[in-house]
Amino acid sequence: MATLFDRQHFEELKRMNAEWESKFRQLCPDFEVTNRSGRKLKPLYSPLDVGDLDYERDLGFPGEYPFTRGVYVTMHRGRLWTMRQFSGYGTARDSNRRYHFLLDRGQTGLSVAFDMPTIMGYDSDHPRAHGEVGMCGVAIDSLKDMEILFDGIPLDKVSTSMTINAPAAILLCFYICVGEKQGVSSQKLRGTIQNDILKEYIAQKSWIFPPEPSMRIITDIFAFCSEHVPKWNTISISGYHIREAGSTAAQELAFTLADGFAYVEAGIATGLDVDEFAPRLSFFFNAHLDFFEEIAKYRAARRIWARKMKNKYGAKKKESLLMRFHTQTAGCTLTAQQPENNIVRTAYEAMAAALGGTQSLHTNSMDETLALPTEKAVQIALRTQQILAYETGVTHTIDPLAGSFYVEYLTNKLEEEAETYFQKIDDLGGVIKAIEAGFFQKEIADAAYRYQKEIERKEKIVVGVNEFVLEDEKLEIDILKVDPRVEEEQRKALKKLREERDNDGVRRALDELKQAAMGTDNLLPRILACSRLYCTLGEMIAVLKEVFGEYKEPIVY
Repeated sequence: MATLFDRQHFEELKRMNAEWESKFRQLCPDFEVTNRSGRKLKPLYSPLDVGDLDYERDLGFPGEYPFTRGVYVTMHRGRLWTMRQFSGYGTARDSNRRYHFLLDRGQTGLSVAFDMPTIMGYDSDHPRAHGEVGMCGVAIDSLKDMEILFDGIPLDKVSTSMTINAPAAILLCFYICVGEKQGVSSQKLRGTIQNDILKEYIAQKSWIFPPEPSMRIITDIFAFCSEHVPKWNTISISGYHIREAGSTAAQELAFTLADGFAYVEAGIATGLDVDEFAPRLSFFFNAHLDFFEEIAKYRAARRIWARKMKNKYGAKKKESLLMRFHTQTAGCTLTAQQPENNIVRTAYEAMAAALGGTQSLHTNSMDETLALPTEKAVQIALRTQQILAYETGVTHTIDPLAGSFYVEYLTNKLEEEAETYFQKIDDLGGVIKAIEAGFFQKEIADAAYRYQKEIERKEKIVVGVNEFVLEDEKLEIDILKVDPRVEEEQRKALKKLREERDNDGVRRALDELKQAAMGTDNLLPRILACSRLYCTLGEMIAVLKEVFGEYKEPIVY
């Protein structure tokens, strides 16, 4: 093994380090720091902390195994990350205007936020949708809405990410149909559906069906897209929401990758070759405020994924080993107090994502803790990325923090902690068994509780919240308010759609979808057929619920 540091000098270095630390302790006898994950940190790191680091085995070069330093040879020197602001609100027409606004200002990819009824599989006229239509994202009830959403946006020129999980197959089919109407073959479509149901059971809680049929739908998507939509990322395995729920960086890393391995195993179990579908698996991470730990997290993630895919799952294609990921700055770090401070928080988080080698990035707007962002706020968020890309020099060299004793220590430590979690999950019988046992949920809840208590005790400072507080602070920023007319407009549009479409064809298509769900046929062709006839999202979900049932979370004390 060719380690990076000369072992002959280690004993002398130990002696010198001990002398230095003695001087430090005399000056700072009470020094003790823990990072946001609760890890105790030393005041100084040296080769003693990464003495076994082997360059070829542990680091390598960008675009080469184990991809610690980046998945592509040129990284951001050759191509910047995609600037993809997550947005959507009100009607499809409202959101379409916002997309054109962002594209006109230099955004390089689209990212669709759906409202809660859409996320939960309800049409806008369902009783459970009342009061929620268009409030936290765009309302999409049918192909008709999707056509309006992408009006004037050529789907062969942009890549689109859609944050949708339980109904992901349906929204993907709507998108494919819009492409057909524009004359764009599904072979040319580029983008991502989140489609990560396991993290819904773990953290975000917007599920519909139980795990087994949910995994079937996901593997159907893998199989269908590998043949018909080959440039599409079939899943975005998401640590973001795990972190937003209160996890540590190590938990985000471990739980996200464990979910990823579960999807790989599910695909293999259906008879797919791992190299058929693994190249289109993608990831989605949080960019939190512990700057160096976040960079180390991304580096560790790439290394773990490559090693496991090669050594455990037998992937042979280089593309199957590449962990490509989108990053979003941390919503949970935004504060309602002194909201302009959020611009600064977001900038640091975005820089960590860039230095960590992200493939695309969303920067949160300063007002998102209060409401959906205004045009002014979202423009500042986009400009934050553009300043980062074009003015700071972070793209001048690849993985510039490699070799930092501290960053390499953190990278190794996060990998070790992830491996410990993988073993615990295996001991519980795998990801789904661990979900059913409440393991992930309890781990995240405990971590969130610990961090909240640290804030309350002022062991962790949040500027403007528990320190540097302004007395009698007045909120002086504009807030976006969604007009209540949205729900009424959606209901009227749905009524008109149902009156004008071929309802005999709709009934036949829905029945054929039900029959496919009761059997083993791939569901995507049936969902596509329903979509082309303007079956609604809620109608298709209702049919699938008849066959698959609905998930009820177990109660864990």
